[in-house]
Amino acid sequence: MTNGMYHHIAQAWKKPNTEILRKRMVEWRKGEALTKVEKPLRLDRARALGYKAKKGFVVIRARLKRGGHKRQRPVKARRSKRMHTNKNLKMSYKWIAEQRAQKKFPNLEVLNSYQIGKDGVNYFFEVILVDVERPEIKNDNTINWITKPGNSKRAMRGLTSAAKKSRGNR
Repeated sequence: MTNGMYHHIAQAWKKPNTEILRKRMVEWRKGEALTKVEKPLRLDRARALGYKAKKGFVVIRARLKRGGHKRQRPVKARRSKRMHTNKNLKMSYKWIAEQRAQKKFPNLEVLNSYQIGKDGVNYFFEVILVDVERPEIKNDNTINWITKPGNSKRAMRGLTSAAKKSRGNR
């Protein structure tokens, strides 16, 4: 049996060319934290998560700083017994990237996201967003579920796949 194009793209991402990826990440570090991109970098992953190359679908590259998930010590107004903390943030970096994309683009809805790279300082994700007001989206039977009012602000309400996983619902 022969394998299709998406299979070969997926195989290439299992062992990516580190030189090319390193050069890309140098460019990404210089740019904005949330950047709109023309096409997804990992087409196989984007298509598996629901992306289609049509109007209404937007792909955002998100850059997040790694670390810093430990909860800060209270500044004041507690007795010394209650001043220490040993709790960490339970949210995944992926969920944080989705929330930041949702906040920057309030007219779009987060569909899903995937990781495209990480270095010593940053994580890089691509977040797929959908414009729910476009007629192309409203008329498409595979994606028009996202236009219903119950799906507004999905990332903020913890309804995306990464959010459900972080909350222990999967």
